[in-house]
Amino acid sequence: MDYNKIFTRLKSYLEPFENNLFVLHNKNDNYYLNTSSTETNKKPEFFSAVQIKKSYVAFHLMPIYYYPELLDNVSDELKNKMQGKSCFNFKAIDDKLFEELNTLTKSCFKKYKSLNKI
Repeated sequence: MDYNKIFTRLKSYLEPFENNLFVLHNKNDNYYLNTSSTETNKKPEFFSAVQIKKSYVAFHLMPIYYYPELLDNVSDELKNKMQGKSCFNFKAIDDKLFEELNTLTKSCFKKYKSLNKI
């Protein structure tokens, strides 16, 4: 499988947030977004990343780590792609799961925005 196609597709779900988040890395195999500095500790927080690994593409979504209730309406199929508490691994494009992940990503952004983290 061409992991570059998976990476590009998943990255496209994060690019709309560039105006509100800080792009830490924007490489062919690593795209990483942080929040701006927070009032709590004056440091940026990790929001999301897409990375090409050796045998899969990882999509990290940190808000679900802090707010696991964001996963309440997520399908078991998407949850089965999870590695740990905030990472989804893909070896192939799955339109249904990718659209669900895109919706989840938007929900995470809205959650952070409602908490003034963005």
